[in-house]
Amino acid sequence: MTLVWTLLRLFLEFAKVGLFAVGGGLATIPFLQDMGAVTGWFTETDLTTMIAVSESTPGPMGVNMATYVGFQVAGLSGAVAATLGLIAPSIVVIVIIAGFLQKFRQSRTVDAVFSGLRPASTALIAAAGLAVALAVFLLTGGVEEHTFAVHWPALALAAAVFVCMRYTPLKKLHPIAFIAAAAAVGAVFQL
Repeated sequence: MTLVWTLLRLFLEFAKVGLFAVGGGLATIPFLQDMGAVTGWFTETDLTTMIAVSESTPGPMGVNMATYVGFQVAGLSGAVAATLGLIAPSIVVIVIIAGFLQKFRQSRTVDAVFSGLRPASTALIAAAGLAVALAVFLLTGGVEEHTFAVHWPALALAAAVFVCMRYTPLKKLHPIAFIAAAAAVGAVFQL
């Protein structure tokens, strides 16, 4: 019975993420931070690792993260439940809205709703980016100690990748080359 409950909870938790995280994979991060705190399925450090792995593997980031968390919590069936939970709201909404959208696309109300979603989506992505940057570039001494230090190797690696991406001959390289190089350097230096 506990496996069934775990699978149901995975599905429902990720269905909430899928329903409210408008704007793509990065918009799921604030929801995942909350989920990790509430459920205890993963820590902030685990989340930053999941983001790195999800960004460097093929497929949508949110789906990769849902699959990863589900697998960690309940194996293959957990991966399936979490992934289905994440994508189910989108499928339902698309099926319901598809017929109506063409009819009401010229509606001011529909335009206003989409205009309202854009800044909300941008804010979610900006908050997620800031949270990831803080987690990667700052080392904490613990909540009780309130101490922070810059993680210089990670900052140096990010600066090097940024400079290399601006260098004209390297601009022609596919982004996967930069991801692979950063992963190799991170693995060697265990950033």
